[in-house]
Amino acid sequence: MKIAVIGAGPAGITAAYKLSGELKSGRISRLDVYEISAHIGGLSKSLEMWDQTVDLGPHRFFSHDPKINSLWLEVVEKDFDIVNRQTRIFYKNTFFDYPIQASNALKGLGFFQAVLCVFSYVWQLLFPYKKADTFESWVSNRFGKRLYRIFFKTYSEKLWGIPCDRLDSDFASQRIKKLSLFEAIKNALFQGNKNKHATLVDQFAYPLHGTGSVYEKMAEKIIANGGSIHLNTGVEKVITSGRTVTGLELNNGKSIEYDQIISSMPLSLLVTRLPETPYDIKELAQSLKFRNTVLVYLRIDKTDLFTDQWLYIHSADLKTGRITNFRNWVPDLYGNEKSSILCLEYWCNFEDPEWQLDDASYIALGTEEIIKTGLIGSGKVLDGKVVRIPRCYPVYFKGYKEKLKPIEEYLDTIKNLQVIGRYGAYKYNNQDHSILMGIMSAENIFSEKKNNLWNINTDYEVYQESSIITKTGLISTNP
Repeated sequence: MKIAVIGAGPAGITAAYKLSGELKSGRISRLDVYEISAHIGGLSKSLEMWDQTVDLGPHRFFSHDPKINSLWLEVVEKDFDIVNRQTRIFYKNTFFDYPIQASNALKGLGFFQAVLCVFSYVWQLLFPYKKADTFESWVSNRFGKRLYRIFFKTYSEKLWGIPCDRLDSDFASQRIKKLSLFEAIKNALFQGNKNKHATLVDQFAYPLHGTGSVYEKMAEKIIANGGSIHLNTGVEKVITSGRTVTGLELNNGKSIEYDQIISSMPLSLLVTRLPETPYDIKELAQSLKFRNTVLVYLRIDKTDLFTDQWLYIHSADLKTGRITNFRNWVPDLYGNEKSSILCLEYWCNFEDPEWQLDDASYIALGTEEIIKTGLIGSGKVLDGKVVRIPRCYPVYFKGYKEKLKPIEEYLDTIKNLQVIGRYGAYKYNNQDHSILMGIMSAENIFSEKKNNLWNINTDYEVYQESSIITKTGLISTNP
């Protein structure tokens, strides 16, 4: 059997890692990974910058699934540490704890504003949106309209580039899950594992050499087992005959035969280039939208800046939406360097003028905004670099599911093709979701049990067993 994996991000490289063991057994004769960029790790790759290591913004790994955690530990071994998470909201030059703490919120908002927020929440309980199918209605029903406007609206509209009443509620249900104002207060008042919400994890495991080192180690294992990884090699299209996979055509025009293909390339590009795709399915695929990210890295001549790993920027007068401080992850990232690297995130579409803005203008903008926040105090910006990431976030615009469902059903009719990952499955995945997709897609090739990959990161995950990673290894959290 000859197998190709498109994309070396968390989903694709995990699938290849799991399959590479079959090369030695002879069940696979060829295993190739094709990555259009020069790096392993996709959105989770790490970069060397000013003699320090950085990620593409903040990347936190956390899962309760023993299957995911066991694989992560198998790859990372002991080269990780446990990080005490601190992430806050920056709003009107004030820090707000996340998760919400009652005393912090009262002090930050002021007593009068806090009382109005509580009344707004109670009012929404009495008169909720009957059809909470948008981000605005979903969040308002759980926090009240006033808190929604303060802590959710500005940030979300920066990220997605559309009003929150045009953003599907799936984004909230996947990221905020069951959290509400009541749950947030309960978490603040009754500290304990049983009261902690899934999105409010206060510790996480982090690799000593950056998030990307996990996937680089997987790549080393794939090559050691006899697989091949082709960097700077894009895939033009998947070739099919009678709705069965027969091979790939690369960007250089070369065609190669394969029996199985696992794809994490953007779903819209995959579907529109499939040779037998009906016109109406292609039209639906073209309507799917991805949001681009521009990362502005700034080197600051101080080491004692703010203590958060990252901050959510809810101030409407700032264009940046999130700021990461890589000094607050693990010491191995910066070693003996006496400067801090901050990363400011900006989001835009291909057609926006911001996507065409030159690097110098972005560095100037980032410098201006970081000084405006007051976060660096008397510190000075020594240098800057810009990294652009196209198609970074699949946009959950209102009604996207009606367009996505026929595409999913059509792809299910193509034999020996699987789509995975944030890009490939059009899912706003965390690392753990993409790793699970990679594991399950590999299982689907040789296992009689067929995993439904579309369900991952759609509903709440329910595990028969539950575990977390600690510094001493994997421990069960079953009651």
